[in-house]
Amino acid sequence: MSSARPLVPDWLVVPGDANALDAAVWPPSAARDAHGVVSIGGVPATALRERFGTPLYVLDEQAVRARARRVLAAFRAAAAEHGVQARVYYAGKAFLSTEIVRWVTAEGLAVDVATGGELAVVLAAGADPARIGVHGNNKSVAELEQAVDAGVGSIVLDSTIELERLAVVAERRDVVQDVLVRVNSGVHAETHDFLATAHEDQKFGFALTDAAAVVARIRELPSLRFVGLHCHIGSQIFGTAGFEESAARVVELHAELLAGGDVPVLNLGGGFGIAYTSVDDPTPIEELAAGIAGAVARECEVRGIPVPNLAFEPGRTIVGQAGVTLYEVGTVKPVRVSDELERVYVSVDGGMSDNARPALYGADYSVRLASRASHAEPALVRVVGRHCESGDVVVDADYLPGDVAPGDLVAVPATGAYCFSLSNNYNYVPRPPVVAVADGAARVIVRGETIPDLLARDAGIPTEDNA
Repeated sequence: MSSARPLVPDWLVVPGDANALDAAVWPPSAARDAHGVVSIGGVPATALRERFGTPLYVLDEQAVRARARRVLAAFRAAAAEHGVQARVYYAGKAFLSTEIVRWVTAEGLAVDVATGGELAVVLAAGADPARIGVHGNNKSVAELEQAVDAGVGSIVLDSTIELERLAVVAERRDVVQDVLVRVNSGVHAETHDFLATAHEDQKFGFALTDAAAVVARIRELPSLRFVGLHCHIGSQIFGTAGFEESAARVVELHAELLAGGDVPVLNLGGGFGIAYTSVDDPTPIEELAAGIAGAVARECEVRGIPVPNLAFEPGRTIVGQAGVTLYEVGTVKPVRVSDELERVYVSVDGGMSDNARPALYGADYSVRLASRASHAEPALVRVVGRHCESGDVVVDADYLPGDVAPGDLVAVPATGAYCFSLSNNYNYVPRPPVVAVADGAARVIVRGETIPDLLARDAGIPTEDNA
């Protein structure tokens, strides 16, 4: 926090224009029309509110597709520099629906899932099972059976119990299942502790020191085929240093395992960051791809071994910037927080039920008026939700025009990843719909919930079936 402006983050500055849309944060199609209304994918925000209501998740289809193409091209080019191939899996946990699966697979990506539910969505979208990777730290026998029966391309093993479970499942079906082993490199991403998933003391994967024995056991089992190592160091990471250090440690293990047989693939996960605010400076994906592939190649050269084919699992960087959430302002309440500072609390009709990231991780977002432009002096605002929870904050600190008022439409950009995925029904608030926009048209790709939908799950309410 700044000592000159208590309770205001050091990075937050008073904008010269509180109507401006930062190109680093918003979808490329975002713009204001002659009336000051924000449009996304050629569709005015006011028209979206009139047709679909608020809160509303809006996803720019062309932005998702273009980003998928760019990411795939970057990793393929980086791998080709070292004479190998790269496969890019879209990490479905970031945002998943049948439509987005169709978008990313049409652009050449494979898909990564972590549960039976996610696998069911991807299969329902018509994805090629051979281009599906299955993750998860506690896959049930039923989920392993579902994956093997579907013919998924690979399963990432996370424990010895799971290893033995899968071996039995595959043997009973007389198939040989390709598997990877998830390892923890000990490199901790420079991010929130809850997002740093390469710590040794955490639920995912095997320690590097244990992995060789795990691989030896897999190689003993005729129903499993070991195809490589997997390592994911965290999420929302800027820069290549963490990835390069992790790659060095994992390649050392990779080299050791070559003595016992082929290790054709090295999967280095995802976690590539995006801009949520004007001060975020994510590393260009081409630089990330070149840095990671180059690090792997250097480590292989030192050890005199061939470079393996590479795999990656981006999610947020594919879909994050493509998403915008629309809210309607309900109340506006100035609060004097110090002798020098007044903060305006802007309450909207959504909150932590549609965006849990600020409450979970202290994540920062930005906000702009979407239904009009205004030349009023910028006011420091905190955008909060409608839930009975003091931590129900959507945007902790930003500036909006000082005349923001009930009925205004506001938009929060960079909400394409981990907002819909983490949505919930706290206080019995229905989850919003997801609308895709492209070329001036909008369509629902995930239907929103209604109060009757929520009541239908309550077994204490009489229905024709239980009356």
